Amino acid sequence: MTDFKDYFSTKSDSYAHYRPTYPHVLAEQLATLCKEKNIALDCGCGSGQFSLLLANYFEKIMATDASSNQIESATPHPKITYKVAPAEEVPLPNNSVDIITVAQAAHWLDLEKFYAEAKRVLKPKGIIALITYQNSILNDQKSNHLIENFYGKTLDHYWPPERRLVESGYKTLPFPFPEIEFTAPAMIAEWDFHQLYGYFTTWSAFKSFEAAGGAGEIEKFKMELAAAWGDLETTKTITWPLALRVGYFD
Repeated sequence: MTDFKDYFSTKSDSYAHYRPTYPHVLAEQLATLCKEKNIALDCGCGSGQFSLLLANYFEKIMATDASSNQIESATPHPKITYKVAPAEEVPLPNNSVDIITVAQAAHWLDLEKFYAEAKRVLKPKGIIALITYQNSILNDQKSNHLIENFYGKTLDHYWPPERRLVESGYKTLPFPFPEIEFTAPAMIAEWDFHQLYGYFTTWSAFKSFEAAGGAGEIEKFKMELAAAWGDLETTKTITWPLALRVGYFD
């Protein structure tokens, strides 16, 4: 059994509600790389954000996550089978999968074991895509400064070391597949203050800092960001830069 670093089960409902939605065109672009569109495997699926997009292009989706709470919070879909299973131990036969996606989760995996499992289940020339997004950016310099300070200074020592892989856009991840050049679309949302702050509460470092007695500093950040925001019901454009490593099983 693979060791599972579980940072998200305790707030799986918040994760499902507050995480941003991937652009539909991303799933479409990945689907066009596949020779067949029979089975997609979405590992570390969380509550199914990316699995649901894959269902628009593939006949069947196997969506797995090691967290039973995340799977319980997943959105049902007739094409999607949700399973509690680590990405390193997939309940699928050899050479059966057209594409494997891992959205904002590859940095938590035992990559050596995961890659071996990916090579087992992928069809020849099957696609593998590791997807990550980086910090949110607003068209508001003061809010951005407050968020960057909270992320990089207040929470700095509470981020797991794997977070640095996200910050690199996965460029520092080992990736033992012939690579496909891929231009990622932007991930954009129109959110009010409450939605954005709710997203911050899903951060692993936020939870660790809160548990360590950081509630006062968190409340200070919330009040300062609210003051910079203005009308809390007003929506603002938020962008998350997307980065991918895309390859195929040779």
